[in-house]
Amino acid sequence: MFVCSCVYPSPSRSSRKPSIICSYKAAPGDITQKGYEKKRGKLLAPYIPQIQGVDPSLQVDHRIQASSQAAPPTSKHNKPRAANSRDERFRSDLHTEAVQAALAKYKERKMPMPSKRRSVLVQSSVEACTPPDTSSASEDEGSLRRQGRMATSSPYQPHPTVEHWFNRVIQGSSTSSSASSTSSHPGGRSHSANATSGSAATVLADLMAHTQLDNHCAPPDVTGLSERSLHAERPQVASVRGLPRGYTHTSSTMETADGVPVNSRVSSKIQQLLNTLKRPKRPPLREFFVDDFEELLDVQQPDPNQPKPEGVQMSPLHGDPLGVVTNWPPSLLASLQRWGTAQPKSPCLTALDNAGKPVYTLTYGTFTLPGLVALVFPNNDPVMFMVAFYGCLLAELVPVPIEVPLTRKDAGSQQIGFLLGSCGVTLALTTDACQKGLPKAQTGEVATFKGWPRLLWFVTDGKHVVKPPKDWSPPIRDASNETAYIEYKTSKEGSTMGITVSHAAMLAHCHALTQACGYTEGETITNVLDFKRDAGLWHGVLMSVMNRMHVISIPYSLMKVNPLSWIQKVHSYKARVAVVKSRDMHWSLLSQKDQRDISLSSLRMLIVADGANPWSISSCDAFLNVFQARGLRPEVICPCASSAEAMTVAIRRPPEMGVPPPGKAVLSMSCLSYGVIRVDTEEKLSVLTLQDVGQVMPGALVCVVRPEGTPYLCRTDEVGEICVSSCTTGISYYGLPGMTKNVFETIPVTASGSPVSDRPFTRSSLLGFIGPDNLLFVVGKMDGLMVVSGRRHNADDVVATALAVEPMKFVYRGRIAVFSVCVLHDERIVVVAEQRPDASEEDSFQWMSRVLQAIDSIHQVGVYCLALVPANTLPKAPLGGIHISETKQRFLEGALHPCNVLMCPHTCVTNLPKPRQKQPEVGPASMIVGNLVAGKRIAQACGRDVAQLEDNDQARKFLYMQDVLQWRAQATPDHPLFLLLNAKGTVASTASCVQLHKRAERVAVALMERGRLNTGDHVALVYPPGTDLIATFYGCLYAGCVPVTVRPPHPQNLATTLPTVKMIVEVSKSVCILTTQAIMKLLRSKEAAAAVDVKTWPMVLDTDDLPRKKLPQIYKPPTPEMLAYLDFSVSTTGILAGVKMSHAATSALCRSIKLQCELYPSRQIAICLDPYCGLGFALWCLCSVYSGHQSILVPPLELESNVSLWLSAVSQFKVRVTFCSYSVMEMCTKGLGSQTEALRLRNVNLSCVRTCMVVAEERPRIALTQSFSKIFKDLGLSPRAVSTTFGCRVNVAICLQVRGREGRLKSGGGTAGPDPTTVYVDMRALRHDRVRLVERGSPHSLPLMESGKILPGVKVIIANPETKGPLGDSHLGEIWVSSPHNATGYYTVYGEEALHADHFCTKLSFGDTQTVWARTGYLGFLRRTELTDASGERHDALYVVGSLDETLELRGMRYHPIDIETSVIRAHKSIAECAVFTWTNLLVVVVELEGSEQEALDLVALVTNVVLEEHFLIVGVVVVVDPGVIPINSRGEKQRMHLRDGFLADQLDPIYVAYNM
Repeated sequence: MFVCSCVYPSPSRSSRKPSIICSYKAAPGDITQKGYEKKRGKLLAPYIPQIQGVDPSLQVDHRIQASSQAAPPTSKHNKPRAANSRDERFRSDLHTEAVQAALAKYKERKMPMPSKRRSVLVQSSVEACTPPDTSSASEDEGSLRRQGRMATSSPYQPHPTVEHWFNRVIQGSSTSSSASSTSSHPGGRSHSANATSGSAATVLADLMAHTQLDNHCAPPDVTGLSERSLHAERPQVASVRGLPRGYTHTSSTMETADGVPVNSRVSSKIQQLLNTLKRPKRPPLREFFVDDFEELLDVQQPDPNQPKPEGVQMSPLHGDPLGVVTNWPPSLLASLQRWGTAQPKSPCLTALDNAGKPVYTLTYGTFTLPGLVALVFPNNDPVMFMVAFYGCLLAELVPVPIEVPLTRKDAGSQQIGFLLGSCGVTLALTTDACQKGLPKAQTGEVATFKGWPRLLWFVTDGKHVVKPPKDWSPPIRDASNETAYIEYKTSKEGSTMGITVSHAAMLAHCHALTQACGYTEGETITNVLDFKRDAGLWHGVLMSVMNRMHVISIPYSLMKVNPLSWIQKVHSYKARVAVVKSRDMHWSLLSQKDQRDISLSSLRMLIVADGANPWSISSCDAFLNVFQARGLRPEVICPCASSAEAMTVAIRRPPEMGVPPPGKAVLSMSCLSYGVIRVDTEEKLSVLTLQDVGQVMPGALVCVVRPEGTPYLCRTDEVGEICVSSCTTGISYYGLPGMTKNVFETIPVTASGSPVSDRPFTRSSLLGFIGPDNLLFVVGKMDGLMVVSGRRHNADDVVATALAVEPMKFVYRGRIAVFSVCVLHDERIVVVAEQRPDASEEDSFQWMSRVLQAIDSIHQVGVYCLALVPANTLPKAPLGGIHISETKQRFLEGALHPCNVLMCPHTCVTNLPKPRQKQPEVGPASMIVGNLVAGKRIAQACGRDVAQLEDNDQARKFLYMQDVLQWRAQATPDHPLFLLLNAKGTVASTASCVQLHKRAERVAVALMERGRLNTGDHVALVYPPGTDLIATFYGCLYAGCVPVTVRPPHPQNLATTLPTVKMIVEVSKSVCILTTQAIMKLLRSKEAAAAVDVKTWPMVLDTDDLPRKKLPQIYKPPTPEMLAYLDFSVSTTGILAGVKMSHAATSALCRSIKLQCELYPSRQIAICLDPYCGLGFALWCLCSVYSGHQSILVPPLELESNVSLWLSAVSQFKVRVTFCSYSVMEMCTKGLGSQTEALRLRNVNLSCVRTCMVVAEERPRIALTQSFSKIFKDLGLSPRAVSTTFGCRVNVAICLQVRGREGRLKSGGGTAGPDPTTVYVDMRALRHDRVRLVERGSPHSLPLMESGKILPGVKVIIANPETKGPLGDSHLGEIWVSSPHNATGYYTVYGEEALHADHFCTKLSFGDTQTVWARTGYLGFLRRTELTDASGERHDALYVVGSLDETLELRGMRYHPIDIETSVIRAHKSIAECAVFTWTNLLVVVVELEGSEQEALDLVALVTNVVLEEHFLIVGVVVVVDPGVIPINSRGEKQRMHLRDGFLADQLDPIYVAYNM
């Protein structure tokens, strides 16, 4: 089979549909105006008092014709429609009144207004001011509105049979009343459901008659799984598992080869493999790959009072037998040849221009002129399309008609390209005019569109098309099952499928339609529809040729200019048949007043192609009311139902065929939302009025089956999907055998599981039922279905309700899109509207809140997200409507760029897991017994015993650091200890043992002489990182003073940094400040005076030029327990505190680090850390002096001007051990990621590095360390080199991971130990303080890396922070530490040490109650690994999970901010950083936006979605800020409490703040 793609421009996309509001007069046979007023008054009586308060401008005073009691569709019930057709919403005063009444019930509730930065308010779309003719309104939408209703119905008594219900409301006969009712037009799939089409400029391709390519190759299988894989394929397997509530027919259940359903996300082969890989003592693998959300989420129980179907099982319905016609042609092409020979002058097709004048009439003789074969044409006139279409058929090519691509970014264009590629299309036929209008590449050739195959563009009306020889005649074959043409459709998800139609089906469909419509030879038919697909193609191109009819084709561009044009042509050509949509009837009502001399009496059939849409009834009624006076007979209106797969399913027959009268049904919407048919006898506003779509097609067998799961037959009072078995349907989705089997080869089964028929059925994707007199009723389409909490809602009903809320004032041209997204295993409704360019912030917020209330009241369903976008910015379908699937895609990708957003997760999300109830606390003793019984060990571990470690450590004999320095100055005076680098990488200063000693002496003399300080006085050292800081520290020790290191204020940011300096100086009770001259000037400057009171500084001494004086004697403390220094830092929760370090603890700390890292005088280490607190201070100021190794000091601040400084230094000095912080690692990863090649050329080589340790007080950042390793692997960095450390205030060094040398003997001496291990834990168990290991890649798994190896002399235990009892190793608890280098306590201003006393000396309440422990304030757990350490023992790994102070207690569970932040950062590429905190039980998420401000509001929905999906939490407030707003301390940790304070004080200057309702 050779496939050819025909592209014709749809009638111009760029013209504008008039904006419409109309009022109707009462129809004859309907209740009078007075009766209507009375009825309306009765309906609204309960709301009248409130309505008095409604803005008078909202009270519309058009009176819609009484037929509105048949109020249109809405409802919980879904009447799905083509995914991207968004046709008119008919204006309905009753609906508007219903909405106003619903709104009046709500008092004006105060809702927090979102706050927005001014610059965001200004943005509006570029095209917002486009001239009228480029309007977005179009065939598929516009400011048309449809009738409404209020879904507030109550249950009524069920009636025994469906016949009984209908007989009460059917209004039969051919009187005018049969056509009176209300409704409106839908715009079903037939016209533009998925076109991606174009303008009058362009035409796209078919295949050439003369190009014979490989014919009839089997279509490839383009996909694996079918979209509707749940529709069981074998009737025997009637027991396929149903889905959890809230699932639609698209599901992930598969069948294995032997027919067993597998409810899994992996194939059976993989499942089998996984089962063999199970490890002992782990949960079985099935738990990992089938999400167990069903057990976890709160599944809503069905309402016991919900209506249930009570009818008997339906039996399939047979259409009339297909008549036998003696001279019926054997194929469509034979018919064409016959008419071309017998009636060559007979007109076939007349094309009109935009003025309505005939441009060209194609005759049947022209068709068979050999010179014109396989042409493709300018698309405003369908002539060329028809010629090319038949030319392809004659040449045995397969045409694929598609829309003209206008730009390279057309909505849905990529999917069309995928279809063309999978069909193997290589040739595109178009006209010269169209080809000139296509986007061109620089070479002048037609540009290749994204996702499209390479196409050869062939212009069919060019001079190079030669006539074939005179004796050439195409072979005419009988109709076969080979593919004739492929029609495309777009699914609800936006994917494009090609539906193949065989020659036999094409012929049979023409035969059935001819019989059903009573077509006769030579009739004239007026066609307003798109002639490339659906009914426009069937009636206007195929059937017309079969019956030698004359088609008057009305281009869409003409309809926009003159909506009456089709009626004028019916009149002037005396057309017998017209094929239109509800929209066309509606438009013509608006302009008919000027026309007096029009008669429609010639019409015997007015085919309403979208009659299956529930609101087309109001168009039909209104049209009849107006045009009955112009000769239109009520009985000629013939609605039909069709779909791309099943083609025509049913059509109302013309009156001469003696058919039963038309039927109507007034149904309860509430019941319809449960799929049950109940006549609403109380005439409420909550009803849906339907008209029938006639009888099923001749020769067809029709049944109604359940839409989800196995296709069981429905009961007579149940709504289901209509299935058709007939020779007239499509035969497959091209290249998609799995989906084809589910849709085109369905076998409906009875309740007992036996097949209904031996013939396969085609699913029509229409939802409906069979009513009395065997009439078919359609209530919606599968594509528009939204199943929320088990109830079905229809997108178009929600649109109608939204439009009834002050639409003219606010919504731009009625453009509203409604779709559902799946969040937390249920569908959630999203409403997106274009707002008028002049709408104010206040207007939009008010409109949004009213829409939410109206939808909630009328549909009893919550809206998850309501977004407003600037005018003209939603993606457009080919005929100008909103492209729904593309809009949904943009919403989910964060590319919609709304200008206002309101999220309401609190009201919609009702299936959250139940909050955890805290159980009465189990006593610690029971806990221990429980652990013993369960065979779990108590979680405790320790480092190597310092006493056992033999090392020739000379420094051990000294108790005080000042003694060690003095000894080194004598023993090895010139040994270099420190080397400071500047930003250029050159050495800024050095210090040998003796130099340091002498500088310290000078400082000590100055303190005693100039400062007159006493022993024990506190001295603040305010220095930039460097050797001065180290010398003054030892100077203080020499003088017997207590040093306090303080980060100097930042000259450019005094306002925020200087108060911290002042606070530390005051809190530490420092009597003197030592600093440099430059900083001294800064502390006393005018700028400083603006930030703090400079008069209250203590004495300030500068140490730049101290006289060379020798200290008479170095101070010796009386006991090692005396205070050596104060370590001040600000915690991540924003608390400033200093801890006291004794001389004994200081020496023990240095010894422990020396042993762990094997530090000797011959070693060099590089340090890129801040020297002011914690381990950074210890490594910078203490360790070199104690161990004698040389430290290369790299101040992190210098990396801002030379990011490669640290790594270059490591390479230059061939350093084996280096320390850095996460902020340094992040700077290198971001700043050098793309420069590794340049670094290699500069000879940077990191293969010397054995250990690179990140100093941190937090959970290891695995993603960062891995990306660092990966990036610098090219420079020789070993992937095993990067590891982490863990320390905190009570003990600055608990774990350090040093890589041992490979192959080292396991002696007691070395540090050879296992590499850090990574485990995966279940994040959900962690929220309950339980540790459950899972496999990598499991759902909800969280990777945690060991925080390093426990230092010598350190003991660790995991304890319950509340009961203080020891925990087993499967519990998350607080890490407690006992070691000689623990700090001795807090140093606080007011001496309130009692509050935190137990932080430093606490004891277990049970078990080992003697040991004194310090509480770290961090949660973690211990795991005994399979690995062995140097001593041959199994290695105990410590995993830090997070700070206890930072955890969020929400819904009774414990959350760690970093987990939520990690999810949020993944949600969108523009989120640079994120921080979360709680505020009045609301979760607040602050995100930094790294992108344009118009993306700010996209983030609100994405953030809310991801936190719901992954953490089962509802976000209360989303704050979007500029990069750099989230405060980060020098260690790279987020200061969340500072951020919270800034948020509450309104100091963040946010771009947008969204309060989720």
